[in-house]
Amino acid sequence: MITAEQLAFFVPAALLVAASPGANNLLSLTHGIRAGFAVTAISLAGRLAAFLLMIVAVAVGLGAVLAASEAAFTAIKWAGVAYLVYLGVKVFRARELHIEADAGAVTAMGLARREFLVAIMNPKAALLFTAFIPQFVDPANGSFSVQFLALGLVYLATEFTAACGYAAVGSTFRRFDITPRRARAINRTTGSMLLGAATALAFAKRA
Repeated sequence: MITAEQLAFFVPAALLVAASPGANNLLSLTHGIRAGFAVTAISLAGRLAAFLLMIVAVAVGLGAVLAASEAAFTAIKWAGVAYLVYLGVKVFRARELHIEADAGAVTAMGLARREFLVAIMNPKAALLFTAFIPQFVDPANGSFSVQFLALGLVYLATEFTAACGYAAVGSTFRRFDITPRRARAINRTTGSMLLGAATALAFAKRA
């Protein structure tokens, strides 16, 4: 098991990593604006499910395969870039704050599906678990896999907390009078942010 001393070092570092403005957090900000805090918070189950799969994969050794394979990293990366571009363009071009043409887009299930796909198609997230969490495993405390999984679950809690912060910031915009003109401005801003995340992922390296 993990010790209180491990947690004292791990939790602050994990919060800093989880709070960084990556693709998933920008997506949660967008969802907070478009669907509100409660729906967005529920939809985070999609991201956590993807990250849990990555944590288990790293624990059984599959993360090392991704870290070592340029082809696997590149394939997953460009799939993620394509999906972020698709979402960014769709949001950017929308006239309303909610995308009426996509009826499932503002349901918790629809948003959870987006969260899952963006997370699972981001190879940098898998490499984060490969390189970050193992630094806090103490060989003197016993099994690597047990400690890694325990720290992974703690990381999921910090990820959820940080993502809820982004969702809360986004949801505050819904308190204002959203005229059609402001809705278009919000859509263009959030769409541009998603396209920016796609660009950042496109230039991502394994190192």
